[in-house]
This record gives sequence, structure tokens and C-alpha cells, in this order.
Amino acid sequence: MSIDTLKKANESLNAIVSYVEHQPASEGKLIGWDIALKDNFNMIGTLTTASCQLLSNHKSIYNAHVTDLLLASGANIVAKTSMDELGMGGTNLSAITGPVSNPYDTSRISGGSSGGSAALVGAKAVRVALGSDTGDSIRKPAAFVGAVGVKPTYGRISRYGVIPYASSLDHVGYFTQSVKDAALMLEVLAGRDNKDMTSSFEPVPAYTELLDMDLEGKRIGIFSSIQDYMPEGEIKKSFQEFTNQLEAKGAVLVDKKMDETLLRAVLPVYSIISNSEAVANHADLDGVRYGVAQVGDSLEEIMKRTRTLGFSETIKRRFVFGAYALDDKNQEEVFNQAKRVRRVIVDAYAKFFEDVDVVVALASTQIAPKIEGPFLDEKSDQSLISENHMVINNFSGYPSMTIPLAFVDAMPIGINISTKPFEEATMFAYANAFESLINWKGAF
Repeated sequence: MSIDTLKKANESLNAIVSYVEHQPASEGKLIGWDIALKDNFNMIGTLTTASCQLLSNHKSIYNAHVTDLLLASGANIVAKTSMDELGMGGTNLSAITGPVSNPYDTSRISGGSSGGSAALVGAKAVRVALGSDTGDSIRKPAAFVGAVGVKPTYGRISRYGVIPYASSLDHVGYFTQSVKDAALMLEVLAGRDNKDMTSSFEPVPAYTELLDMDLEGKRIGIFSSIQDYMPEGEIKKSFQEFTNQLEAKGAVLVDKKMDETLLRAVLPVYSIISNSEAVANHADLDGVRYGVAQVGDSLEEIMKRTRTLGFSETIKRRFVFGAYALDDKNQEEVFNQAKRVRRVIVDAYAKFFEDVDVVVALASTQIAPKIEGPFLDEKSDQSLISENHMVINNFSGYPSMTIPLAFVDAMPIGINISTKPFEEATMFAYANAFESLINWKGAF
């Protein structure tokens, strides 16, 4: 796709921060693939702003590990995409370039924080777009725009060269237009990287050769707690019709529930851990080590003014919250307690997989909200219990992906598929079977 064609496609989306032109390699698995990078992935010579005013003039002087892998595979990297500021958000409304629109209804969001990448793939403006997923920042936007969204096992893909949010929760992932493309992408991107000590030595299978599966007799977990706390309507009905299709194919559905108290704890635990790790990760954005500096009469004043004026009010509140949780007086009863509850949630989740290969749930219990709102009340049962369950895969590091399911009110909805660590081959095989069964057709 030419840059002019891409610019035309972006006019209604506002998904692109900057355009990239380079000469792709002449061979590799991704020859002819147009690919976009979320704007927290470094690529030499490109602006990499993470949608933060402090980094508005930051040009990369090195490549992220995954950027190198894409280039070596012949990919044509065409753009850097919009995101929530520093990846901290779920709407893409905090982007310094303005809100990103949903390709199916430009008055609606594409989700966040990887909203620009989601919108481009949903509109089929690019074949693949990379994103990062700290809570559900790939998988929920994928559901909103009718794309496939993949968050692999923690450590499956190197995070080197990706501007972080919360290091124990961050995952590199991507959006594609099909499960087969998703499987091939992981063949390209997975593997050990000595520049990222959290990356795994686990061998990388030929995922595309392991996609065939017959659902007859397969045991599939249904995370029914999610449906229990959502309103009746077409979304719930669509999911029920899908589970009926699974049973008609001979699959054995196994009900999976989690204690309501644990589900209600997911969001507060996530908020404590993610904001605490974020304030530590971004302590160097002070105008001296990194970032656009403000004028001041002393080093202290420069740093104070830079951080005061360089971040949005939302980010500053998150940093204050994170600093409070890490303060010596509070660390044990706030941050460390959150880590203990995280462990309890993960242990409960691990039991889901003792007798099933995968666990399936709705990726979201709503269609993409309007840019102008209203948004779900974060304290409501639907929000606390039914809209935060995919964060558990970030707590646990378990692989998880979203595929399109149906249209409701002319907007896409999706299902989420999760499995045990490093069992992406199993996840892709089930997703491929589900994709064939659903036979979803997008509008683009």
C-alpha cells in the first residue's frame, strides 16, 4: 500500500502518528505485508512518542527487538500508530494527536491503549499492527473493531526497545485479520532475546502447521461468571448461540466460575501494581535524562516544571497513586498486599485449566462506546466483574487472544480464548476451529 493510500484510509480514523518509508528486505516470511507499529516501539530514525508530550520530539536511535525481526522477515513497516499516553488507558482518548475512531462507526472509540493499531487492522488498512497489552490493551480493542488480537505468554516475545508501562504486566502482541496470520506472526516474533532477560528459552513451534483441529470431544471451559453479571440482550444471546454451536460440533463445555470477591479485586489490584511500576519506569522522564525540558533556574526546578507540564492530569494522578503505594510507610499494606492478592487470583485461575485445554469468554460485554460517552460506571457489577477478566491473563502471564464473533447494532463483538503458558499452538488451533465455525465477515 502506498503512503498516499494509507493517508486516505487514515482520514476518518486518526489512527496514525507518523508514516514510515524504508526499503523492505527482498526475502522472508512477511514479504508484501504492510505492518504498523504502536508508537511505543522503537524504530531507528522514527518519532517514538508513546503519545506523551514529554516525548513529542523523541527520535529512536535503536530498534526494538521485534522491529529487527520484522525487518529481517521482509515486512514493510508503514506507520507508527496512536495510543493512550504512555499506554495508560483503555479508550485512546488521551492520545496527543486526538481520539482514534472506530472503522465501523467513527463516532465510537476503537479501544485502548493500542487503539491506533486496532483501527488500522479493523479497517484492513494494514495486514498486521503491533501493540502492547498490560491489561487488555490489544484484546479488547480487537473485539471492538472486528480484528484478531493476540497477547502471548509472558516472555514469549521480547519487550526490548518497547517503552514500558508496568514491567510485570506488559506483553508485546499484535492485531491481524485472521488466525492463520496470527500464528505466522508468532513464528516470526517469538524466541529468546538476550537483551530482555524476561524473554523465554522455550522452543518456538511451527504454529501454522498445527492449526487443524476437530472439536468433537474437546473439553472447553466457559468462564460463565462473566455472563452472570452482564445485562440480557443481543451480546449475551450471540455468545449463547456460539456455545450452542460448539456443543453441536461435539465439544464438551465445562462451566468455570471464580469467586466474586476475587473478580471484584482484579481492578484495584491492577491499579495498584500497574501505577506503582509505571511511576518507577518513568522516573527518568524529567527533561534532563529524557524528554522535552521546561525552563527553570535550577536543576530541581527544570525537573519539577518538566514533569508538571509534560504529563496530562490523568498520568500525574496515576503517578501520585503509584508513589503513595511504594512509599515506605505504605508499601507493605498497599503494594505488597496487592501482589499477594494477585497471586491468589492467579492460583484460582490456574485451576480452570486442570480439566480443559482452553477457557472462553466474551472479550467485552458491550460494543465500543461513543467517543463522547457515556462509559460504564467503573464501580458497577458489569464493569468490575465482566469487563476486567482479561487482566487476569496479564497477572498470570497466560496466553490469550480475541477473535470476532458477531455484529450487534452494526458493531463487532468478540470472544476471548485463553490457555496455559506456552500453549499458543493449542490456542491457535482452537481459535482456527472457532473462526471456521463462526464464519464472521467484516465490512471491509
